[in-house]
Amino acid sequence: MKNIAVIGAGTMGNGIAHTFAQFGYKVHLVDISQNSLDKGIATVTRNLDRMLAKEKISNEDKLQTLANIKTFTSIKEGVEHCDLVIEAATENVDLKLNIFKELDAICNVETILATNTSSISITKIASVTNRPDKVIGMHFMNPVPIMKLIEVIRGYSTSDEVTKTIMALSEKLNKVPVEVNDYPGFIANRILMPMLNEAIYSLYEGVAGVYEIDTVMKLGMAHPMGPLQLADFIGLDVCLSILKVLQDGFGNPKYAPCPLLVNMVTAGKLGVKSGEGFYDYSESRKAEKIAKQFL
Repeated sequence: MKNIAVIGAGTMGNGIAHTFAQFGYKVHLVDISQNSLDKGIATVTRNLDRMLAKEKISNEDKLQTLANIKTFTSIKEGVEHCDLVIEAATENVDLKLNIFKELDAICNVETILATNTSSISITKIASVTNRPDKVIGMHFMNPVPIMKLIEVIRGYSTSDEVTKTIMALSEKLNKVPVEVNDYPGFIANRILMPMLNEAIYSLYEGVAGVYEIDTVMKLGMAHPMGPLQLADFIGLDVCLSILKVLQDGFGNPKYAPCPLLVNMVTAGKLGVKSGEGFYDYSESRKAEKIAKQFL
C-alpha cells in the first residue's frame, strides 16, 4: 500500500496528507476548492518549516515530503490507482454519504475506504457502498503530525483483514492505533464531549469562570489544556455536532448540549477558527485572553 488519497484539504485533511507524505507514501490531496488546496499545502509547508527549525527533519526531508503530495480538484482523478482513500471532509452526515457513494462507484473494487469522522456511524457510511467490508474509521487526532493516537473503528461489516491492514499501516506512520467498535462517539468523543459539555454547563450556571475552570483541570487533573480552551481548539460547532450525534444515538438526555454552547455556535463564536470562543484570539492563537462576554 503506497498510494493514498485524502478527501478534504482542511485542518485534518492536510495533516493526514502531511503525515503519510512524510513517511514516504504518495498522497493525492483532493478538494473541490483550489483555494482550500493552496491553503492546505501552505499549512503543510509551515508545519514542515517548524520541524526543520527544531532540527527534527532535514531540508531534504521537507522537500521530499512536499514532492510526495499532489493536489486534485476532481475526486475521480484524485482517487485513481489509490490503495486507500481517507475521507476528511466536514463532519456532515449527508456530505459524507454522498462522498462514499461516489468513491464506491469510481474506486477499484479492492480499494479500502476510510473516514476520519469523529462520531458518525461507520456502519451507516458503509451502508451506501457495495463494499461495507472495506469501509473503516481512521480517527486521527489534531494536530495529526504530532498526536500519536489513531482510533480505528470497525463498522458492523468491516472485515478482519481490512482492520489488520489499517492497524499495521497506522503503526508504519509511527502512530498508536486503538481498535474500537462502532457506537456513537466511539471512545474518544464519547468520554471527551460530556466532559467539555459539563465544563460549559459549569460556566453557564456560574459555578466558576473560564480561567478557574480551565486551571482546575490543568493543575488538578494534569490536563495539558483546560476543557474550555480545548473546546475552542476543536471548534465549538464541531463539539455541538458531536454532542447531537451522541444525544440522537443513545437517546439519553445526559448528552444534551448546554444552551450556552448552542447560543455561541448560533452567534458564530466557534473558538480559534472564528477568532473568539471562550477566549479572544484576535491577537494570538494562544488562550491568553478571556472573551469579553465572560469577564
